[in-house]
Amino acid sequence: MSYIDGFVVAVPTANREGYRKLATLAATVFKENGAIRVVEAWGDDITDGKVTDFKRAVQAKGEESVVFSWIEWPSKEGRDAGMKKAMEDPRMKTDDYKTVFDGSRMIYGGFAPLLDV
Repeated sequence: MSYIDGFVVAVPTANREGYRKLATLAATVFKENGAIRVVEAWGDDITDGKVTDFKRAVQAKGEESVVFSWIEWPSKEGRDAGMKKAMEDPRMKTDDYKTVFDGSRMIYGGFAPLLDV
């Protein structure tokens, strides 16, 4: 069964194009290393919750948008090997993201699918 890496990050709305460029490069590297699919979704209808919400999860500020992303891998083993190779790729060893978003507020994790219809 497939395996999913999920990410949520706040990005200054003015940096949307810069984020798209970084995400395109990262997606290329992930796909070259076994990812089946990479999706980057720019927040469009993010509601404010009463207890928590996407904005609070990443401490999004007034002029920031929330990005929800995922990478689909063929298996957890494929993800572990592919992610290791991707992180060793020289194209990923850059601090360029620091001018686009605050990576310290990114939340992420690996997920085993429970339902896929």
